[in-house]
Amino acid sequence: MVSDHVIEAYWKVLAVSSVATNVRKSLQKLALWIVTYVVVTATVFTAVPYFFPLAKPVIDAYATYISIGLSLFFGYMIIRAFADTVYWTLRAKYPHPTAAAVRSLFTILGIGALLAGIAGGTAGGAAGVALGGFIGMVVGFASQQVLGQALAGLFTLIVRPIRIGDRVNVAGEEGVVEDISTLFTVIRKSDGSLALIPNNMVIGSKIYVLQRAEA
Repeated sequence: MVSDHVIEAYWKVLAVSSVATNVRKSLQKLALWIVTYVVVTATVFTAVPYFFPLAKPVIDAYATYISIGLSLFFGYMIIRAFADTVYWTLRAKYPHPTAAAVRSLFTILGIGALLAGIAGGTAGGAAGVALGGFIGMVVGFASQQVLGQALAGLFTLIVRPIRIGDRVNVAGEEGVVEDISTLFTVIRKSDGSLALIPNNMVIGSKIYVLQRAEA
């Protein structure tokens, strides 16, 4: 009879294999979208005017709008593919909620950078720099809370003021650290409930380590 440990090990191997497959697929998708963008842009602005001279005046007249449309569509697809690559890379170590949160963060930042870049390139000169900077500020303020938590989470994971298994008192919550994700530190309290503390609160408050976990 197959033991539970053998079955558990088998499913872990399958999970790791699935993650590796999805990472490879997402990388292939990312490369495909980048190549497709380059090929389509070259075709529209170089090949079509060369082989169809009558289309050149139309393309020249609407070149800015065509360029913006291509940049928006392919830029968004490239950002999504990159975010998926980040997601599946993190899934090798972190659970779905953590990896999905980081994927959303990269998507937000990527779209903000895309819009700022397109706005700046379209306006040109000082006006382009100002417009791109304004859009970047708007997106930055919108994602400030999530970005702050993510950066605090990375700091916590690197510096490790607390570790999983430690008994601590953080931000007024006392219990055993059950998980430290990108956005939240999870503490199991004495009554069995879970306290999800945003990582920026963990970094910004006093931390009392009551008992270190056994190494």
